[in-house]
Amino acid sequence: MDDVDQRLIAELRRDGRASLSDLAARLDLSRATVRVRMERLVSRGEIAGFSVLTRGDVTEAPVRGLMMIGIEGRGGEKVMARLAGLPAVMAVHSTNGKWDLIAELATQTLLELDDVIHKVRGFEGVITSETNLLLSTRRAGRR
Repeated sequence: MDDVDQRLIAELRRDGRASLSDLAARLDLSRATVRVRMERLVSRGEIAGFSVLTRGDVTEAPVRGLMMIGIEGRGGEKVMARLAGLPAVMAVHSTNGKWDLIAELATQTLLELDDVIHKVRGFEGVITSETNLLLSTRRAGRR
């Protein structure tokens, strides 16, 4: 992957719905070159897919946090499944290091967040946790 491919991917991250003509103009390339490069990036697996963001994906909940969770033994899958069932949990990530899982939380109030934290700490297999509030977010590649 060369510099042009990387610039193309950066433009697609900014606007995945940009037309070939728009991408060509932004990159100072021909439309045909952009089309061929995109096809090559997809066929080589450099671009694994395209996705859609819905209004719900970009509407920010007023209270957001990351909950790092330590799990006892081999209970990770069970805890992950329970976390996925909570409406306040936007995503669950497995990780290495001190924490076994990181849950992205989003609620309307601090009281709701506190309730979710209390609930998760009560899950069988959860032995420790730490939660950090997110104060602001800048999405990579988005204006």
